[in-house]
Amino acid sequence: MTDNIPLQPVRQKKRMDSKHRSGCCECLRCCGRRDPRPRTVWLGHPEKRDQRYPRNVINNQKYNFFTFLPGVLFNQFKYFFNLYFLLLACSQFVVEMRLGALYTYWVPLGFVLAVTVIREAAEEIRCYMRDKEVNSQIYSKLTVRGTVKVKSSNIQVGDLIIVEKNQRVPADMIFLRTSEKNGSCFLRTDQLDGETDWKLRLPVTCTQRLPTASDLLQIRSYVYAEEPNIDIHNFVGTFTREDSDPPVNESLSIENTLWASTVIASGTVVGVVLYTGRELRSVMNTSNPRSKIGLFDLEVNCLTKILFGALVVVSLVMVALQHFAGRWYLQIIRFLLLFSNIIPISLRVNLDMGKIVYSWVIRRDSKIPGTVVRSSTIPEQLGRISYLLTDKTGTLTQNEMVFKRLHLGTVAYGLDSMDEVQSHIFSIYTQQSQDPPAVKGLTLATKVRKTMSSRVHEAVKAIALCHNVTPVYESNGVTDQAEAERHYEDSCRVYQASSPDEVALVQWTESVGLTLVGRDQSSVQLRTPGGHILNFTILQIFPFTYESKRMGIIVRDESTGEITFYMKGADVVMAGIVQYNDWLEEECGNMAREGLRVLVVAKKSLTEEQYQDFEARYVQAKLSVHDRSLKVATVIESLEMEMELLCLTGVEDQLQTDVRPTLETLRNAGIKVWMLTGDKLETATCTAKNAHLVTRTQDIHIFRLVTNRGEAHLELNAFRRKHDCALVISGDSLEVCLKYYEYEFMELACQCPAVVCCRCAPTQKAQIVRLLQERTGKLTCAVGDGGNDVSMIQEADCGVGVEGKEGKQASLAADFSITQFKHLGRLLMVHGRNSYKRSAALSQFVIHRSLCISTMQAVFSSVFYFASVPLYQGFLIIGYSTIYTMFPVFSLVLDKDVKSEVAMLYPELYKDLLKGRPLSYKTFLIWVLISIYQGSIIMYGALLLFESEFVHIVAISFTSLILTELLMVALTIQTWHWLMIVAELLSLSCYIASLVFLHEFIDVYFIATLSFLWKVTVITLVSCLPLYVLKYLRRRFSPPSYSKLTS
Repeated sequence: MTDNIPLQPVRQKKRMDSKHRSGCCECLRCCGRRDPRPRTVWLGHPEKRDQRYPRNVINNQKYNFFTFLPGVLFNQFKYFFNLYFLLLACSQFVVEMRLGALYTYWVPLGFVLAVTVIREAAEEIRCYMRDKEVNSQIYSKLTVRGTVKVKSSNIQVGDLIIVEKNQRVPADMIFLRTSEKNGSCFLRTDQLDGETDWKLRLPVTCTQRLPTASDLLQIRSYVYAEEPNIDIHNFVGTFTREDSDPPVNESLSIENTLWASTVIASGTVVGVVLYTGRELRSVMNTSNPRSKIGLFDLEVNCLTKILFGALVVVSLVMVALQHFAGRWYLQIIRFLLLFSNIIPISLRVNLDMGKIVYSWVIRRDSKIPGTVVRSSTIPEQLGRISYLLTDKTGTLTQNEMVFKRLHLGTVAYGLDSMDEVQSHIFSIYTQQSQDPPAVKGLTLATKVRKTMSSRVHEAVKAIALCHNVTPVYESNGVTDQAEAERHYEDSCRVYQASSPDEVALVQWTESVGLTLVGRDQSSVQLRTPGGHILNFTILQIFPFTYESKRMGIIVRDESTGEITFYMKGADVVMAGIVQYNDWLEEECGNMAREGLRVLVVAKKSLTEEQYQDFEARYVQAKLSVHDRSLKVATVIESLEMEMELLCLTGVEDQLQTDVRPTLETLRNAGIKVWMLTGDKLETATCTAKNAHLVTRTQDIHIFRLVTNRGEAHLELNAFRRKHDCALVISGDSLEVCLKYYEYEFMELACQCPAVVCCRCAPTQKAQIVRLLQERTGKLTCAVGDGGNDVSMIQEADCGVGVEGKEGKQASLAADFSITQFKHLGRLLMVHGRNSYKRSAALSQFVIHRSLCISTMQAVFSSVFYFASVPLYQGFLIIGYSTIYTMFPVFSLVLDKDVKSEVAMLYPELYKDLLKGRPLSYKTFLIWVLISIYQGSIIMYGALLLFESEFVHIVAISFTSLILTELLMVALTIQTWHWLMIVAELLSLSCYIASLVFLHEFIDVYFIATLSFLWKVTVITLVSCLPLYVLKYLRRRFSPPSYSKLTS
């Protein structure tokens, strides 16, 4: 089995250990967190504990009740943008600095904070409800009063918990009993380690022998276990029963464990809880959720710092032109407050509201049904992804194996010709029932050229016998279990195995007529098409291991007494075991290129004497104390020579729907895809080919296993010489490379068109994401469906969870949750692209709106002897950025440059966004120049054209400013939406209607005159018309890429 292979990266373990050591600071001691220690756990007696253990709760929340408000406020004010407005608002409490009513500063800031707090609270409540659902799952607990129901969150260390088939294991447990007759159970671990193979688990021998499960409470026994750690592939402990004579001691290993987040695949089991809560292996392999701040928000924060610099410079220039007269330092502060509109507080509000709209649009998209936005703060990230890191099992594949090809050398059978195989099998057994001696003579006379039917029969029989599959019979409502088992009822039979490949092979032999109907530790029963039962005795089994890459079985046919050694395995090892042939290598290559998992099947007939000789040597080797594994392997290898090649089998792991076109779209969009999986190297390579992650024209460099610095250096040099080559590397080799040559390895890997990392531990996946972020500075997106992907999803800039049949752990921890991998294409190409472009346009327009009014204030102050007197006061200044212009400006969140169908058809459009052009210093500077131009034109125009009173300047300039902003929104929009037209008309109507109430600031009688109308019209045209002309010329002579597709 593959369980014994230590996959845990050494450096990660040190990091985690140091984390726990650092957890021993004084502040954590008072919270009950101490260094983890080994523990003694008494069966069924949680009260007999030697230390405090954490509660068995899953918690994905960022805050708790007490830290929520301080945490949210800290996250808001640690950024310059919000801190600036807080200081600004506080300054108005000082009388010398006050420029207007307090509400003009505190109302906008309060609104911003309220929106943020409400949004964070809603997400925290949703997260709490999801966690509560998991923590409230009901389990059965054995007590002295009988079986009682208990919530997952109330399970304690020492409890005896009953877990049914297909139920999630709620805590890390030691396996004590099973209802299965063979005294073992299978475990699905893909939510923990990403491996598709089911794991065989064995109960403690002493407790399995007890008559009933309730007897576990009658014995005096305990488990001594190691301290909690993150290694999911190893465990050290002992089981002791004190009340027997003599006391029973059993060593415990990984085979006796049931880790949390795994699922029981067979029978009902009873276990004693060892670890709970934060000490679970699955929890220790996940990182704490962090508050993700989008790159877009950081860029906007950077622009606000530039604007603040401009604000300080303008204020100093104004005071300098006054020759620093009088209390000039107070004048500086007053000018800082006067020009504070340079940094718009409404920017934060608009962007946050925009994110909510984007999230709503994503959820409402009928073409990606079931998509959930769990983190509404980072939708713009989806528009700038450079690296996509994806899990394999359940994400790219369905984890459903289908038998696709049987190759006999001279002939191959595909899905469309399986009826021929069926007829061959039927003819053999029909002939055998009529003339048994003929068939017997045929099978023994190896020199006689075998017929095609006989060759097919031998291949199918080998596949039906050489495996570790067990048929299990269950009640189906009509037939009870005992009767179904006695009559081998087809409708009640299910196959259990450690690998879905094995099940696919056995299901195929059933479909062609040779059915596996029974199996135990020592025998196998097959049923022929005629209904006859063939009995075989299992003499020896050599299980599959990651190192050997093959499995073998020696069986005796009860009807003939023949002993046959069957073997199947990977072509790389089987090529040296089978007799010479000229087709094996070529056909294996052909099938592998089709993305099939290829197994080579062979056999060897043994005489009784040969087998007895082998058995004697095999038993002797197993009894040796020194070099036991080496001696056993040597004895087995003595049989593995000159075996007869029977066939090749090709099994395909069914891909999720439209995985190939989705990966093609992502590749054309300039996104590099890395596949990180806990599965085996051969399986991962096959899936990469099958999914076209690696194109047909690309070579694959399989990074050989390295264990030290020298080997890593040589292999990296060999890899460096390859060009345009996909990389396949195992977790162990990756760990060695990152330890000694981190920079060199990441530099080479980032140049690869695709990378496949297999046998990856959960923490290693997160480490790769972190290194990509550090080394490239590009945005990463992680996609997964299992509990083993949570660390990777939380570490990435953008985490996407696929909600599959294997649970919701990944989708609950992700920023975005989708139901199928193919939805990722639309999520990035359409919604990601739109969100980023819309936010870029929105942010720059809000800055333009504020710079316009600040430019006007600067011109006004300059003309009136640099006085620190506000141009617009009270409601005008608040109304300008709210009811008068808010709706048209915010309607930019509905704008789009191309239709969604075009964005999907031309993913190259997405590639343009990776350069960050929609929001750059260049575009920012263009908008600054536009703002200065328009603000200057409006203010100087108003000063030139006003007649007698100051209020006329206010009326002309403010009206021109509002009209200019509305026209500029119309100029910026690329695709009109009916809500945009409504917003424009509504804003204009609000302004006209409000003029009646603004007599304090504006002369109502003056605005009704013809003089006012022509002056406003001239100023507005001069400020906007040149920009319309420039836009037309630019579209005419230097059109952007998307305009060519829309024309």
